[in-house]
Amino acid sequence: MRGPQPRTITLIGAPIEGGAGRQGCSMGPKALRIAGLADALSGLGHTVIDRGDVGPRDNDFALDGLAHNVGEVTGFARSLADAGEAALADGTAVYLGGDHALSFGSVAAALRHADRLGKTLHVLWLDAHADFNTPLSSTSGNMHGMPAAFFCGEAGFEGMLECPKMEATRYHLVGARSIDPAEVDLLAARGADVNDMAEVDEYGIAAILRRILGAVEADDALLHVSLDVDFIEPDLAPGVGTTVPGGATVREAHLAMEMVGRCGRLVSLDLVELNPFLDDRGKSARLMVDLAASAFGRRIFDRPTQPA
Repeated sequence: MRGPQPRTITLIGAPIEGGAGRQGCSMGPKALRIAGLADALSGLGHTVIDRGDVGPRDNDFALDGLAHNVGEVTGFARSLADAGEAALADGTAVYLGGDHALSFGSVAAALRHADRLGKTLHVLWLDAHADFNTPLSSTSGNMHGMPAAFFCGEAGFEGMLECPKMEATRYHLVGARSIDPAEVDLLAARGADVNDMAEVDEYGIAAILRRILGAVEADDALLHVSLDVDFIEPDLAPGVGTTVPGGATVREAHLAMEMVGRCGRLVSLDLVELNPFLDDRGKSARLMVDLAASAFGRRIFDRPTQPA
């Protein structure tokens, strides 16, 4: 059996935690590096370039409504969008988070890249949450719950970051089990593709991913994947501040990422919400590294034995 097609993968650290409700995610990029992300990807035959961590760009941007740490999130978003766009010109970008607010910038970079190539973009959001709030609808004000609304063109973010927007029908949420009522209504109104864990239980992760990736293929589109630690059952991945019981099993998560890898359309990947302060001896960090390797071609019989 042939191995993965070699590619150039740029790692971009995003030590952002201002989008979340608690501290700790800023340590995520270092934890992913210590867990061996670069070695796992280079071991598959890829060329891996680590550009280090980006910092927030100075700005005095403000938003109406309830949103915390707008300046920090905007500064990171602008830095990440530019760094990501440069990385995508050379190959594939992997973003090391950091809370999910980093996706303001990472998806903006993918949308700019797709627009330059005359392609559409689909986003696969593996997450317990929809992250489809706006500054005007959010009850917490935490901006890690807003990036999907931003890149799908919802009102309330005007002037934050320049990039094309995408139709919500190309936003594919898988693993949902905690969505705010305002998000439920907005997602339904926009025709977003929402797949909660009940559907995963009923139809299986393979059937859902096969349909989503079929839509990507039919559009001849590019794919951005955003993998949140809380997609996975918290007993298996405890290093996250937004745990919701009933998440994906390790095998379901690996199968999803393996199918992404086989589709050949992945241009960028977020690894987000890892909070090493809440982790158990690096358990969640190692799992995220292993899942990233699955997205880049590691086969089931190639997996290393994990330490006890």
